[in-house]
Amino acid sequence: MVISKELTAMQETIEGYAREFGLDFFPVQFEMVDYQMMNQLAAYDGFPTRYPHWRFGMEYERMSKSYAYGLHRIYEMVINTNPCYAYLLASNNLVDHKLVMAHVYGHCDFFKNNLWFAHTNRRMLDEVANHSTRIRRYVSKYGLEEVENFLDACLSLENLIDIHAPGVRRRPQPEDHEGEEERPVVHRIKAKDYMDSYINPPDFLAAQQRKLEEARARRKHLPEEPERDVLLFLLEYAPLENWQHDVLDIVREEAYYFSPQRQTKIMNEGWASYTHSHIMTRRALDPNELIDYADHHSGTMAVHSGRLNPYKLGLELLRDVEDRWNRGAFGPEYEACHDMETRRNWDRKLGLGREKLFEVRRVYNDVGFIDEFLTADFAREHKLFTFAYNEATENYEIASREFEEIKRRLLFQLTNFGQPIIEVVDSNYDNRGELYLVHRHEGIDLDIPYAEETLSGLFTLWQRPVHVETVLEKRGRVLFSHGPDGGEQRRL
Repeated sequence: MVISKELTAMQETIEGYAREFGLDFFPVQFEMVDYQMMNQLAAYDGFPTRYPHWRFGMEYERMSKSYAYGLHRIYEMVINTNPCYAYLLASNNLVDHKLVMAHVYGHCDFFKNNLWFAHTNRRMLDEVANHSTRIRRYVSKYGLEEVENFLDACLSLENLIDIHAPGVRRRPQPEDHEGEEERPVVHRIKAKDYMDSYINPPDFLAAQQRKLEEARARRKHLPEEPERDVLLFLLEYAPLENWQHDVLDIVREEAYYFSPQRQTKIMNEGWASYTHSHIMTRRALDPNELIDYADHHSGTMAVHSGRLNPYKLGLELLRDVEDRWNRGAFGPEYEACHDMETRRNWDRKLGLGREKLFEVRRVYNDVGFIDEFLTADFAREHKLFTFAYNEATENYEIASREFEEIKRRLLFQLTNFGQPIIEVVDSNYDNRGELYLVHRHEGIDLDIPYAEETLSGLFTLWQRPVHVETVLEKRGRVLFSHGPDGGEQRRL
């Protein structure tokens, strides 16, 4: 549904304020939708159409029930494309629409300028529709059950990508290098030209050449180095049919498209919240809209027990960065000062806060942002703490208020989205063509039921037994395996 003339005029005004603030964004197209369509779009990750799969329907039902019971309300949604498409909820009042528009322009500026989004496909709206068409074609040809079962296996592995692959080259360059092993060549017996085809039969030489190549391939270890992008390795070496290869490629492409949004959740929401707060309170807000705005904004910033609010943490940390760079509260001199009163009143009147914010918005993801700018002073001011389950009292309790522990736990939660790092180390384990992976243990054991389901998905694609080596706190090194007869585990 196209927005009304009144909202179009409001959009032009908010866009002017956003550009005045310094934001730089792709054109933004707003559309009005009701709550049912908003829930459907949310289930589809913001896209109007996706390939057929039960998980989208399940997510829609979950969101619909949550909305019906008043447990959530989606005010806006925006997708990273050029132009950016954003959706407004029809039941919102005018001040909510105004706030949402200001928030959306913050997101669009972040999508365009943050380096972690630089590699993303800005025409993904068309690409996702193309994915839907291709998979529907396979459903028509091979049947819904077969395609959906294979999709289930692929989606169970969608987190086994290398989130840093767009910026880090882990594989060696494909060019020839001096000292590289020469390709084996069949020995030819010297003969006159007119006798050569008799003494060196072409069919025989070709067969011998194939044998040499196969022997060389068996000697060559694949992968040459541990491969973190498991989906890429499966695309290159798994025995897949053409349609299966295409489906896996679709899942991998979409996983990489959505990866930067997961890597920058705190920064992205914090930047959009900072933007709408600045535009609304300094330019766009009418006096009679103050109460409604405050109610909406405070609801967004609310901190719920046991959960991290990315809007709140991102906004407050950006404000802290702006304040520190305005006062000059950074650098060796400031860090060497240990007097709390002096640090609290520190003010060199540098006025560099806004410039620093735009630099931070351009360069960092959540891990770098927290690692670089979360300080002990910030943690103390905002009363941050870690919590843990106390088996004696059967309650969750505050475990620590130590800054180093708070920062360590937060970074651990954000690194690789808090998910295990698993690499392929051998595609011919025990010389049987079996796939061997290793879990890089970082202090937390694998979730065993989840690991077993993942191995089942890997077996579906590899079609030979698969293994993952890990460490369990109470058992030491353990090998989980899955083959034609199901799963098993044994100590190493």
